[in-house]
Amino acid sequence: MADTTELPARKTIHVGGEWREASSGATREILDPADALPFAVVAEGDEKDTDLAVAAARRAFDHGDWPRTPAAERAALLRRVAGLLIRDREELGLLESRDAGKTVEEGRVDIDCVADAFRYFADLVAAEAPGRVVDAGSPDIHSVVVHEPVGVCALITPWNYPLLQASWKIAPALAAGNTFVVKPSEITPLTTVALIDLLAEAGLPAGVANIVTGPGHSVGARLAEHPDVDLVSFTGGLASGTKVAQAAAPTVKKVALELGGKNPNVVFADACATEDGFDTAVDQALNAAFIHSGQVCSAGARLIVEESVRERFVTELARRAGRIRLGRGTGDGVECGPLVSEQQRAKVEAYVASALAEGAVLRCGGGRPEPSPERPANGYFYEPTVLDRCHREMRVVREEVFGPVLTVETFRTEDEAVALANDTEYGLAGAVWTADAGRARRVAGRLRHGTVWINDFHPYLPQAEWGGFGKSGVGRELGPAGLAEYRETKHVYQNLAPKPVRWFAG
Repeated sequence: MADTTELPARKTIHVGGEWREASSGATREILDPADALPFAVVAEGDEKDTDLAVAAARRAFDHGDWPRTPAAERAALLRRVAGLLIRDREELGLLESRDAGKTVEEGRVDIDCVADAFRYFADLVAAEAPGRVVDAGSPDIHSVVVHEPVGVCALITPWNYPLLQASWKIAPALAAGNTFVVKPSEITPLTTVALIDLLAEAGLPAGVANIVTGPGHSVGARLAEHPDVDLVSFTGGLASGTKVAQAAAPTVKKVALELGGKNPNVVFADACATEDGFDTAVDQALNAAFIHSGQVCSAGARLIVEESVRERFVTELARRAGRIRLGRGTGDGVECGPLVSEQQRAKVEAYVASALAEGAVLRCGGGRPEPSPERPANGYFYEPTVLDRCHREMRVVREEVFGPVLTVETFRTEDEAVALANDTEYGLAGAVWTADAGRARRVAGRLRHGTVWINDFHPYLPQAEWGGFGKSGVGRELGPAGLAEYRETKHVYQNLAPKPVRWFAG
């Protein structure tokens, strides 16, 4: 695979099997968030480039072979892609680290998960029956329900998990027989660009996979409204997702939205009754809040802990959070990298300032760390921050911060814990920590969130649907439901012995 950190300027738009520069000639520098220095230059596409990409995808769907390729052959290609991803794991993991700021180890894990997604959807589509027979009550009738690809898919992905989130859309779209145009975040496009090369290397026909690098207000908006796009799948913030849905409505295209989260991590005192239980719950609360510097839609940013253990729990949590090693994601021993941009850091700083003004108690963090050889002064670093004595009227508790900020709320009863956990306009994910199996199932059943972990946080399974309630979005990714998003259902009714019905005279 080519060194994607040295991509030729102006040639990161892929249309109909060819790499090209933006029609306008515009480019964008990609900055390493650890030092704010550019390390790649990409094409800055616009509406014209988007129209060309959609046209290529439309031709490939309407006149190409991919939608009619047998499922076994589509599955074989997806498995080849998984193999290429593992072959290039080190290079892609490093690129993901430099692009998004995460640690190299996180980047490697992401690539493993991307390969798993391609393998999962390959296995799923290969094992399916050709159709579901419907009993029509007559031997002369053959009735079957079949699934067909939707058509041209517009896939709009976020900056925090560039390749992982792209794979959750690209793998099922290809498995179902669709063509697509992907628009990665303009901040972190490089690994998605690399994936397009791998798809071609695996043998995907020209025109099936297209990419336009560029901003959301032009490329993303045009994809959402385009009359030749049959489905738009978007992962990102609530405000942008609302605009995507509004733009897609006039053409009544299928829409899948995975939006924000404000996810509760509920800790009952009995989970901390032993030293091992206490240590595990604290460790997992750190993982929930601070992995990838909190830039995770499912981050456990709201710690809701039983009052009787609150002081001990928060004291130890803050002590450990203060020892998290910040630095360039490629550095040895680094546990958290920088935020993705100066804009994102400024947003986090504003939330912390508002929380303190509203009465929150700062237990650790709350500012920019001192520069060091591992933390260049120009990097977008922010300390892991714990805010105690928070309440639901605070913006930092209600709104998605998307940074290394953990708020602490307390409860005394099970009903109060459930009420606090559900008191959010989002409903993406949450967790319950308790030694009582009955309580665990009871509370999990009452939480209005798309994923609920019991005595764990953050694992996901490719075969399990991922999505949220409320304003966390519509539609599902992963699992059989994730594949279904990229399909239309057709009922084929065949009369083997047709006869006149004689409804009318004549």
